[in-house]
Amino acid sequence: MVATAQNGNIGVYYTGLGVVTPIYTVTIKSRVDGQLMTLHYKESETVHEGDLLLELDPRPYQVQLEQAEGQQKKDQATLDNAKVDLTRYQKLWSQNAIPQQQLATQEAVVKQDEGVLASDQGQVDSAKLNLTYCKITSPISGRIGLRLVDPGNIVHANDPNGLLVITQVEPISVIFTIAEDQLPPVLKKMRAGQKLRVEAWDRELKNLLTHGLLMTHDNQIDQTTGTLKLRAVFDNKDDALFPNQFVNARLLVEQKTGVTLVPNAAVQRNSTSTYVYLVKPDQTVTVRPVTLGTIEGDQTEITSGIGPGDVVVTEGVDKLQEGGKVSPRDVGAKPGRTPVGKAASGKAGSGKAASGNNTRKAR
Repeated sequence: MVATAQNGNIGVYYTGLGVVTPIYTVTIKSRVDGQLMTLHYKESETVHEGDLLLELDPRPYQVQLEQAEGQQKKDQATLDNAKVDLTRYQKLWSQNAIPQQQLATQEAVVKQDEGVLASDQGQVDSAKLNLTYCKITSPISGRIGLRLVDPGNIVHANDPNGLLVITQVEPISVIFTIAEDQLPPVLKKMRAGQKLRVEAWDRELKNLLTHGLLMTHDNQIDQTTGTLKLRAVFDNKDDALFPNQFVNARLLVEQKTGVTLVPNAAVQRNSTSTYVYLVKPDQTVTVRPVTLGTIEGDQTEITSGIGPGDVVVTEGVDKLQEGGKVSPRDVGAKPGRTPVGKAASGKAGSGKAASGNNTRKAR
């Protein structure tokens, strides 16, 4: 079989193993002690920031609030009475009816009562805050996991495991690595403000899951592996990526345009060089050394040796020799496609040599 070298485009990719990592992961814990009364969510449900998730028994904290407010009213009355006495003493002092020390003492009593009242206000605010903490809301938008505590249990603010976990899945990120030798062109483009495209593929690099953009990189190279961590962000509207999923990340560093492309099968190698079998106009083949550029998928860039329109053998090269004659059935190509022709001779599709001892099949 033969193919015609084409003028086309090819991308330069860096591939690294990555892990799908939520941008935000929050473990919800209670800030107060109490009995878990009500759940307002379903497991695996998507919630939004501010949604009510859980309710604790508020009654103990309602009682604390009432006690604090009562003490505040009592101390307010004491302060009011101290201010009345202070006004009276100030008048008597102006008439030289009392010593100055008595006036100074009363001024200190007023300031002391004002401090007590400020402390009472703090107790009231604390009780109100505890009442607020009895209703637990979502701090982020994301997906809820399996619940960790059932209603009816007593929870504590110092419980280590929390009540549930929320992970942000839209958008979501993939953290992957590239070799330190590949780093300079990536950093150069990032400093220039370019947004590099990243593709997420499955483990076997067969199925494209989704695509996103490179956002940032780590601040140091791992000396044990000689790699640097990068973070790419994906919209993930279709839930193609799942937290902690292993994927192959392919970073598009450069898009080459107007280059000569041939199928990978056309490129042959020996211990000293790379070459192709070029089909000449007289239907004979010759060995043509070539210089390779980027290899992507089933296409290889040829930087020198052949050009667009040249016909190369892609299959059956083990039966060819320099100057051997072939008779491909079709070496034409449609624009944008890599043409494939089947060797033929004598009778179309027969697969036999045309004539002569040097004729070989190009399959």
